[in-house]
Amino acid sequence: MNKSYLSFFGKLVLISAYLAAFAPISSALAVSKSINSASETIQSSTENPLIIAGNDDDDDDDDDDDDDKNRNVGVKLKKPVKTAILSDISRRTGLAASSLRIVKAERQIWTNDCFNLKVESVCNQGRQNGWQVVVSNDQEMWVYRTNQSGSVVRLDEESTRIASAAIARSVMIRERISSRSSTTAIATQETISSSSTNQVVTTSNSAIATSEVDASKTVSGENTVQISAANVSLRNRKPGFTLAILQPANNFSDVIARISVKKKRGNKYHKERFVGDYQYRIQQTASFVNGVKAGDIVVVRLYDKQNRFIGYTEFECLQANTVVNLVLSNNPSGYKVVRTVYGIDRNFDGSIDTDATVYDYFTQVSGEKVTFLQSASQIQTNQFQVSSLRTIATNAIYPLALRQGVAAVMGRSISAFNTNLARALQVTPGNLVKINQISANNIQDLAQAMIEYREVGVARGIQVKFTDVPSNHWAKDFIAELSAMEIIEGFPDGKFRPDEKVTRAQFAAMLSQGFAKAKRRQARRFVDVSTSNWAYSAIQEAYQMGFLEADGNRFQPQQSLSRLETLLAIARGLNYTPSGSTEAILSVYQDAAMIRSDIRNAIAALTERGIVANYPNVYTLDSDKVATRAEVCALLYRALVSTGDVMDISSPYTIGERNDD
Repeated sequence: MNKSYLSFFGKLVLISAYLAAFAPISSALAVSKSINSASETIQSSTENPLIIAGNDDDDDDDDDDDDDKNRNVGVKLKKPVKTAILSDISRRTGLAASSLRIVKAERQIWTNDCFNLKVESVCNQGRQNGWQVVVSNDQEMWVYRTNQSGSVVRLDEESTRIASAAIARSVMIRERISSRSSTTAIATQETISSSSTNQVVTTSNSAIATSEVDASKTVSGENTVQISAANVSLRNRKPGFTLAILQPANNFSDVIARISVKKKRGNKYHKERFVGDYQYRIQQTASFVNGVKAGDIVVVRLYDKQNRFIGYTEFECLQANTVVNLVLSNNPSGYKVVRTVYGIDRNFDGSIDTDATVYDYFTQVSGEKVTFLQSASQIQTNQFQVSSLRTIATNAIYPLALRQGVAAVMGRSISAFNTNLARALQVTPGNLVKINQISANNIQDLAQAMIEYREVGVARGIQVKFTDVPSNHWAKDFIAELSAMEIIEGFPDGKFRPDEKVTRAQFAAMLSQGFAKAKRRQARRFVDVSTSNWAYSAIQEAYQMGFLEADGNRFQPQQSLSRLETLLAIARGLNYTPSGSTEAILSVYQDAAMIRSDIRNAIAALTERGIVANYPNVYTLDSDKVATRAEVCALLYRALVSTGDVMDISSPYTIGERNDD
């Protein structure tokens, strides 16, 4: 990929994110039009002419004339090239060509017939004229390289991965800004009920006193409001998912949905964690909030009332609330096929947004084996068509995460059960944990359920109870949850050693496991950290994310940390600053006068966000004290609460927790 393309694409992504975040964009088409307009302003900065084409911008001929007289786009992308690329994407993903839009096309000269891509086959050298083309919908991007005629097209997989990640970040920014606007404009309470006719969750809103709305507060991830079973404040709603169990024949009374989550961290996923067993009546709907974020994969195993395994699926949580419909066959105990249909629900109305990509695929169970089908050609589709859902497509439509990468399952057969699963996932429903009855107005708190079932809900080999951390230990829940999340570990003797000091290498390992943040700076070679050091990668990552500093070219991995050093590392990495008066915030500490002037803002910012935990005296910062493993766990967990990644755990030793009410 040449430098001019990288430069253009970087600008294109930034402009896209800006426009998506601050303009009232209602569809992917509007986003694309905005990109088109913005792109024309930066064409002069690229070495080659850039051609931006729309969804339907030609006159169906094969000439190079642009039929849109209102735009000056220069040389036209030939229709055979465009058709070949869109057809290839449709074949790979099942998406309709009409849902795709070419946002960039650039003439290229390739030096071999593999278009300068790394492939297993032999590439013949020689000049090849062709194209480099970027295609997008509202969720993903694809980057292609072709010859001049379009008779040969190749997907640039690495650039596609980078591009899709960029557009995902753009969507996330738009959703955060949209959520912030909703927060400062209204505060409502929702009563969510299921609809047996069209599987739409209806919402009843009632006004709350305007004094509860504080326009100065930003959406920073804190959640200090307890979720109740039937009453949730809209301003505290975070993306979760709404799950409906449907059956066209309506001749099956009840089904048990066993739900678990594979949390995403960077490009990897943590081991599957049990959430709970939920008994549905057919055509029922329930909302699941807290405990998941965009990119996490939710696993659903289905059982009939006789505890027979009848279905399995996985889906990826999207950037906004995700509406998921699982459609059973007319005879679920005999024909063990499940149709999964889902998409984004930005306004929490219980239905897939009209402009959203709809994912639609089938899974088939045979014994304990599950096959994720690539098409519906072998399926008795008449058993799965629901009037409120889209018509079944011939080719399955999977999200990118289930098509590529470590979580890819499309076209594969997997085991639904293995010996590494949590105990709660290996037994039949009702044997180890209670079965939750789904009823009208039902909202389930995923994070609370995961904590409740923690000891039986984590994969084998993950220790959450330690012999030296008693039930009344002040940091027990912080330690247990971080262990369950695979952020920290105990020792082979079954102990955690909560009062031991923490070294810089150990803290780097905790930070790299806990946070998946963008890297702010280049890696650095430390003379005292060899590549064979157990913490080498973690140290590099914590340094690149901006949490830890170094003294010249020495990292001092074995040096212990003071409480102050751990606090400042979190403040640096999360880039927190106080919104209130620094001196007023710090006045709560009995030893406030001992806090240096150059770090007072950082400590105030952490205090304001409820990150600081002091034991045994909650009002004493005791900053020079060497930090213990228990204290660092409390700090790290509270920091994850502040970013919205974990559920809040109340503690009498947390000081200055911000009240979002």
